[in-house]
Amino acid sequence: MNTLTVSFFGHRIIKNALEIEGRLDKLIQTLLREHEYVEFLVGRDGEFDQIVSSTICRCKRTIRDDNCAHVWVLPYPTADFRDNEDAYRDYYDEIEICGAAAGGHFKGAYQTRNREMVDRSDLVVFFVQHESGGAWQTMKYAKRKGIPRINLNDPLEDLE
Repeated sequence: MNTLTVSFFGHRIIKNALEIEGRLDKLIQTLLREHEYVEFLVGRDGEFDQIVSSTICRCKRTIRDDNCAHVWVLPYPTADFRDNEDAYRDYYDEIEICGAAAGGHFKGAYQTRNREMVDRSDLVVFFVQHESGGAWQTMKYAKRKGIPRINLNDPLEDLE
């Protein structure tokens, strides 16, 4: 099976959430229509991640849900996950704990998880507005690795 793996990273705070959600909607619809199977790798660490996940869920309902997986990748098992595991398992198709991140020091766990996600990806979608923070560091890493990237903050990015 021809699988496309796509991961998402962005800043925790989004000022133009509706615009970004619209761009994500177009992109995710296109990916679902044009690929045999799409694996969406997401975090759950800020506003961008929440917008991505809700958009994936909506597109699965309105476009198709038989050719994709919505996968939450955690750096390590959190108390929130343990306390709400059943609800999270109902929301996501799969939940993974990043072994490399869970086995390392907690201060580097998110960066390790992000790099593992990028290394698995055929495409990485970002929402990066400034040159600081984990999303920006991850975007630099994806660029060094030569992974195709889309930054939803770029007004010239053609998502059609």
